[in-house]
Amino acid sequence: MRRRDFLATLGSAAAWPLAARAQQSAVPVIGYLDQGTQEAAASFVAAFRRGLSQAGYVEGRDFAIEFRWAENDPDRLPELAADLVRHRVSLIAASESTIATRAAKSATTTIPIIFVAGLDPVESGLVASLNRPGGNATGIVHMNAALGPKRLGLLHELLPNAAPIAVLTQIDDSNSTSLKELRTAAAATNLTIEFFLARSNSEIDGAFADIVERGVKAVLVNPSPLLTTRRVQIVTLATRHALPAVYPWREDAAAGGLMSYGPSITDQFRQAGLYSARVLKGEKPADLPVMRATRFEFVINLQTARTLGIAVPTTLLALADEVIE
Repeated sequence: MRRRDFLATLGSAAAWPLAARAQQSAVPVIGYLDQGTQEAAASFVAAFRRGLSQAGYVEGRDFAIEFRWAENDPDRLPELAADLVRHRVSLIAASESTIATRAAKSATTTIPIIFVAGLDPVESGLVASLNRPGGNATGIVHMNAALGPKRLGLLHELLPNAAPIAVLTQIDDSNSTSLKELRTAAAATNLTIEFFLARSNSEIDGAFADIVERGVKAVLVNPSPLLTTRRVQIVTLATRHALPAVYPWREDAAAGGLMSYGPSITDQFRQAGLYSARVLKGEKPADLPVMRATRFEFVINLQTARTLGIAVPTTLLALADEVIE
């Protein structure tokens, strides 16, 4: 072999370990798929990162995140999910939306998916069972919509003479289990409820105009990705029209809503971060049970109550996990 060829061969051989080390040191990328907006999801993303950190993962060293925001347009989710698959992410985190998880599952059957979702994942077809999900998806489910009767009861205790009560919802489905349960709970307490639909940003103002026109005395906001994203708009409209309202998330009361009852959504995103770390370490979603929410928060905003001229009973104050002065 000529010396020039030998040196060239030696140079190539020396490069092989370097290339191998570079490949091994490639940082896993988490694809974060969200139906909403970056601004509205800031606290969720922070909690997700906190979960990864608690598992010992350092961003930049152990993982990176590629974000895809649908900006409240669920029709964009399939293409955004497909784009993450094209980028060969190591894992997809589907945020606070069953629709986002379905889009991710339609885009890949091999990339692991960790979801935070509101609907029963078995009934929704996301997993085979809660204990043994099977397939490539698992995560955390809050089932917050099922707490509608509890929120209705709290609103009735605060305002026993308020009728009718509006239910603001993104769901256009009279057969929805959560809406049926609300009707049953209202009938049991002789309450009159009326449903008002807001399926897009532009419909929220119209829904409140209809609520005011109908002479509604209070509002129950049903959990949904859109209504969560538009919490400031909804809280502002409720205050502007002097409408007492109960909300599904602590963040709603913190933003000025009268009161809220629901699971801790930030804790669920922290759990999603912990689950993501376990998958990055080699565990399979098929073997990780779907977790259900265990922490629930009842929050009263006394400042908003005073603005609305409402005296909150001491019995409710005693039940509250947090009172915002």
